[in-house]
Amino acid sequence: MAMRNWLRAMDHPMTNQPHLEIMRRGVVAGLAGGLAEVAWVSLYAGITGCNAEILARGVTTASGVSALLPGSPVPLGSGVHMVLAIMLGVALSYVWSKLSTNGFGSARAYPVMLAALAGVWAINFFVILPIVSPAFVHLVPYSVSLASKLLFGLAAAEAFRRQGAARHMASGTSSEARSAS
Repeated sequence: MAMRNWLRAMDHPMTNQPHLEIMRRGVVAGLAGGLAEVAWVSLYAGITGCNAEILARGVTTASGVSALLPGSPVPLGSGVHMVLAIMLGVALSYVWSKLSTNGFGSARAYPVMLAALAGVWAINFFVILPIVSPAFVHLVPYSVSLASKLLFGLAAAEAFRRQGAARHMASGTSSEARSAS
């Protein structure tokens, strides 16, 4: 049954267009959020003298991929971080697409994304990481890791806002036209 539905969707490529657009927006939001976290952690490391390489090594260890390239933990950790950020961005994009079709305007993206990323942080640092990699939890203070996730949320919300504004401009609907109708 699932295979039949998939084949039917492939016969009609236009039906896949919304999903591709949602995924594209999620990739952009994930990249923006991931880069915001990298910038924040780099700033923190620069100010405090903390070694950012230890954090990158921690990502490879926590994700279980340190055996892939044991001699290159920093590039591998950065790559894993960005892949996870993109995956999170795509998941957030699907959530946001559902919420925005139910009347959530672009201004609400900020509180929604901040709440979502605070939840992601709590689950990561109090449930998953203590089991998978207890040492990673203590590489930076909770406040620094929480700020990192909240910055991801702000960057993702701004990416969704900008992409929504660009979509409306491309389709010829401005905010004035939408509010007048």
